[in-house]
Amino acid sequence: MEIKACLFDLDGVIVDTAKYHFLAWKELAADLGFDFTEEHNERLKGVSRMASLDILLEIGGETYTKEEKEEMAKSKNERYVSLIQKMTPDEILPGIIHFMNEIKNAGIKTAIGSASKNAPLIIERLKLETYFDAIIDGNKVSNAKPDPEVFLKGAEALGVQPSECVVFEDAAAGVEAALNGNMKCIGIGEKHVLGKADKVIPGFENFSLGKLLMI
Repeated sequence: MEIKACLFDLDGVIVDTAKYHFLAWKELAADLGFDFTEEHNERLKGVSRMASLDILLEIGGETYTKEEKEEMAKSKNERYVSLIQKMTPDEILPGIIHFMNEIKNAGIKTAIGSASKNAPLIIERLKLETYFDAIIDGNKVSNAKPDPEVFLKGAEALGVQPSECVVFEDAAAGVEAALNGNMKCIGIGEKHVLGKADKVIPGFENFSLGKLLMI
């Protein structure tokens, strides 16, 4: 295939914001009177904010009105934003900058495709604005992964066909979204979790443009 664009999920691919999400959800659960563990948190990977809240409330055995849930989601996000305001470029995952420089120098377009509504803020805090040609975040899509909407909009924003794109994802739902959008996908993480991806790598430290072109 001719690769014209690379689309990246944000959390777990470019930077590990999972710890901040976990702390914010844990604080909310504590306010509601129950414990939220790291094991519980695994169920929230790649899931939208409101769907994550529903899972959290299911874990706590609690039921609330739509209005109450909207307030809770707002509260969680405020806690999360407060935490990520302190992020620095030191938190960019290993190998990312080198790989991004390689593909940018080769003329390959780039975009973020993330469910996070805070993606622009995180990219700004990491000082990565010049590395991405487009950012498609939770404010620009209606359907959560595994629906391919976020990646299809990324391809559209970059002016390329889905079949010319490679997606980098760390969640099973994201891998499915890429495949549902007729895109190649490289999973970042464990093969037993991301086995549907065209290729699975542990991270970007030993990954290069040459290896990308072999997909």
